[in-house]
Amino acid sequence: MTTFLRLLAKSNKAGALSRACAQFRQGEPDPCRFEVAPESFDAVPGKPFAYWVSEAVRGVFVRLPRLEGDHFAARQGGVNGDDFRWLRLWLEMASVEIGRVAAPIAKGGNFSPYYSAIYLVALWDRETDTFFAFTGLPHRPSLQPASFDYYFRPGLTWSRRTSSGISLRAMPCGCIFADKGPAAFVANDEPDELLALLAVANSRPFSILVELQLAAADAAARSYEVGIIQKTPIPPLPPEQRQQLAILARRAWSLKRTLDTVNETSHAFLLPAALRSRPGAYDPPAIEAELARIQAEIDAIAFDLYDFAEADRQAVNGIEAPTEGAPAADEDDEDPEADVPSADALLSWAVGVALAASTGAWPPANAKRHPSRSLSTPYPPRAPACCRRKPRRFTRTPASWSTIPVIRTTSRVSSRKCWNASSLPVPDDVRRWLQRDFFAFHLQRYSKSRRKAPIYWPLATASGSYTCGSITPASAARRSTRRSTTSSNPSSSKSARRDGAAQQGLARTRDDEKQFESLQAFELELIELRDTLLKLAPTYKPNHDDGVQISAAPLWPLFRHKPWQKVLKDTWAKLEKGDYDWAHWP
Repeated sequence: MTTFLRLLAKSNKAGALSRACAQFRQGEPDPCRFEVAPESFDAVPGKPFAYWVSEAVRGVFVRLPRLEGDHFAARQGGVNGDDFRWLRLWLEMASVEIGRVAAPIAKGGNFSPYYSAIYLVALWDRETDTFFAFTGLPHRPSLQPASFDYYFRPGLTWSRRTSSGISLRAMPCGCIFADKGPAAFVANDEPDELLALLAVANSRPFSILVELQLAAADAAARSYEVGIIQKTPIPPLPPEQRQQLAILARRAWSLKRTLDTVNETSHAFLLPAALRSRPGAYDPPAIEAELARIQAEIDAIAFDLYDFAEADRQAVNGIEAPTEGAPAADEDDEDPEADVPSADALLSWAVGVALAASTGAWPPANAKRHPSRSLSTPYPPRAPACCRRKPRRFTRTPASWSTIPVIRTTSRVSSRKCWNASSLPVPDDVRRWLQRDFFAFHLQRYSKSRRKAPIYWPLATASGSYTCGSITPASAARRSTRRSTTSSNPSSSKSARRDGAAQQGLARTRDDEKQFESLQAFELELIELRDTLLKLAPTYKPNHDDGVQISAAPLWPLFRHKPWQKVLKDTWAKLEKGDYDWAHWP
């Protein structure tokens, strides 16, 4: 027998070790001490020192079949080798060219059992069944990615490497998956069986069996490789339990998705949190409580299916389960999203309403995906809330980047009804927020998976006293130029009148002089903005498939947000150098 001491949860490990050794010498019982025969570890794949669980728990690996078999399968996705070229945020895609699709791609993400929005899409070529214009890699000349036969099938996906616990979530049909976002499948893609597997895979006993194979410290980054999932035991699922688990998983999926309906960048977005409680049931504390109840019920069923004894259940539940943790630099997690103030979220949505950002581009407001179709229904191309209905006599125009409303930062948000419908007081500093804070807030929210994709572009004068608010990259320079040109003409006429008045010897006060100098400086800034746009207009012909960052790069001098300006300036330098030869630039 070998003696093991488990002190991972102790803050003062030196003191805990000293006390454990003293108790061992005196023959006193100690819950942190385990005595296990080394050959007992042979039952667990890889023979890790899984000493903290009983012989019966380790024996589950011998008694039950592995997940990988005739009925279930786990696969690792392909590696494209250049995410910046082939991957986009779904918010960047406005249309698709003939022969190309924007396929949602699972590529890791934050800890989120049952449901997680897939934000990335891949430029996919249906004719060659691979990434668009992909010609293979030196070490793998094949054009088709790994596990291609499983692409576009409904399944479950998870983050391969993370400091959090494993969390599997539904992956609807029509998606592909990458090496950082492996996927599991069932034979014949049977929805109820896949949902039942989703419930079991997010249960406490399944998580413990996975953790046993890792043998990693609680705070260490974990690699949930496909091989580990393939070797994890799965109990037989009798029809009654399978149906019950499927119902619970479907309900958990629906509740998690409901929590996502206030996220402006999600496919599920309906309304900001300040307005969300009005059209339907949205009570986060109640939802979280129901999710906890569902998880407890799933765990109880799973413990029965795995045939865990009561003592093992208590021991397993006594081990702190790894949950969401802070991601390290080499992990597949997203950066944890900070809580967004309700007022800021409502203002952000109101700006989108004022700019008419969604006119004709998104599906009807009542387009919903029923939870029972969560796996068999592909992702919608646009969020259901971001539609403004047109009269029936008009046909819906396809998504395009040709509408560019131009607004001044001094104007108020037009949709004041947003505030009247909420319980929030109207902020006194809306004008300041729009001028100074909005774009930084917008850029942070529209940056995911190491991609930055702000869809509202403030093109401003040097001082920021005049801003053209653009919502689309196509024709931005042309439309903004027209507005800037017309804006400069009145300034020129006013200047002529002021010069005429000066020649007539009209007296001006000191305040008048300051105002006159301010107007002169503003006029010069407008002229500079106009000249810059006129210089860019003849050659500015962006292609939305290049993504927001490349499309905005030529306009980098007109952005006043320094971090974003630097990103665009560096991108433009690389474009001029030819680093992105695949981009649609002359």
